[in-house]
Order: sequence, then C-alpha cells, then structure tokens
Amino acid sequence: MTSKIRKEPALSLKDAFEVEYARRQMERRKREEAERKQQEEDLARAERLYDVLRSDATFLHDRDLTVDRRRYTVSIDHRDFRIAAYFEAGKASVTSADKRTATTTTAAPRKQQTVESVEEALTVMAQFLVDETR
Repeated sequence: MTSKIRKEPALSLKDAFEVEYARRQMERRKREEAERKQQEEDLARAERLYDVLRSDATFLHDRDLTVDRRRYTVSIDHRDFRIAAYFEAGKASVTSADKRTATTTTAAPRKQQTVESVEEALTVMAQFLVDETR
C-alpha cells in the first residue's frame, strides 16, 4: 500500500502580495464607483430642486428672490436672507441665513434641517421662506 503525499502548492510572498494588492484594488474601485454614483444622484437632486424653484418666475420676481445652483447647492437669495439646500450622501441640509446682520455675503445659518428627498427640501425651504417674509 502506497500512500500518496500531497504537496501543498508553493506559496510565495510575491504571490500573497499580488493577491492582496488585487483584492484591495478591487475594493477601492468598488468604493470609488459607489461614491461616483452617489455624487451623480446628489447632483441630479440638486438640478431637480433648481428646476422646480425657478419654474415659477412670477412668484420669485414678486418677492424679489433669485435662485442659483452651484454644483450640489441650490439657493434662494433675497437682499436680506439666503435659504440653501446642499445635497450630499443622499440627504440635503437646508439652511436659512440672515444677511442683514452678516459681515460677509456667506452669513452663518440661523436654522438648519436635514431632509431625505427633494420634496422634503422644497417643503423646508418654503417653511423657511415663510418665516423670513412674515
């Protein structure tokens, strides 16, 4: 009776390094792809909110408001205040700032609320606008 001796395949430091390096590269690419996808979604949400806000030009004009979008941020500006929504990581941070007492044009926010959707951002911006115009 002969027994067969199984030899383990030779493992080298180089082989182990290359396997680990490839694994990490794949993980990095997956993270980068997920981040790129999230950024695209955030940008699309900002564009959608911007389109909704500027669709009523008469309302904006009557209240002396302007709407602007800079990448992930959509803002409603008035000479006395700014209401902005910043989209990041699938959420939006909506802020209201008073320009009357600010020393710079980027006034510190007085109010801030985090929301999950464009619709919620629109609702909170409307609430902040009512607060500013009453």
